[in-house]
Amino acid sequence: MDYQRLVECFRSLALQAGDRIMEIYGAEDFDVRAKSDASPVTEADEAADALIAEGLAQAFPDILVVTEEQAATHGKAADTFIIVDPLDGTKEFVQRRGDFTVNIALVENGVPTRGVVYAPAKERLFYTGADGVTVEEQGPFDITRAGTLTPLSVGRPDNGALMVVASKSHRDAATDAYIGKYAVRDMTSAGSSLKFCLVATGEADLYPRLGRTMEWDTAAGQAVLLGAGGKVVRFDDHLPLTYGKAGYENPFFIAYAPGVDLKAS
Repeated sequence: MDYQRLVECFRSLALQAGDRIMEIYGAEDFDVRAKSDASPVTEADEAADALIAEGLAQAFPDILVVTEEQAATHGKAADTFIIVDPLDGTKEFVQRRGDFTVNIALVENGVPTRGVVYAPAKERLFYTGADGVTVEEQGPFDITRAGTLTPLSVGRPDNGALMVVASKSHRDAATDAYIGKYAVRDMTSAGSSLKFCLVATGEADLYPRLGRTMEWDTAAGQAVLLGAGGKVVRFDDHLPLTYGKAGYENPFFIAYAPGVDLKAS
């Protein structure tokens, strides 16, 4: 695998998709409808998906691409595949809250090893380099050339008191009960895969998710966190969260900095 070429492609496609998403986001109105599972989909999801899928097919014709917006890909499987969520955080997009991201990841033997998370409305870009180390690139962003890069590393909990990040749209009593098992210094909320990135930068220590997610929601964020020294485990048994599962559905999980002493579920 030519990781340098792969990372450059992922980065470029994420930025191009982000530009297209922001064109639609800036319009006075845009089309929103419900999918079969009642979740919202917009013309921005579909435009970004088409752009990314075409770019990946041209660059890596021999690698399976699984993408949220193409149901025909959800029944396919391979040891090595690329997985895409062209617009994670559609609810945040529709409500114009800004916490939405473009996500592209490479999965190898169950592990997301390279990934990019781009939050165009917040102008934040995170990705794993060819060496597997996660960086945050400083804007403004040039599609053809990377700018200033800051290597990321997870933080160390402050005297055991944690900064916790949780979902804006999917917070529930079970999540609050689990968070209550920890000494919490402060809490913040974020939408989409940005929660993984906040742990990767050290802006948060713990992100528990006790709700339904799909692999395309989490793969790029997990790659970013792993490349910064973080971990993502299943909620029930604390074994690593793996990819390529039947139906691409995740169990509940916990993303965290290794200095966190995980509590039993």
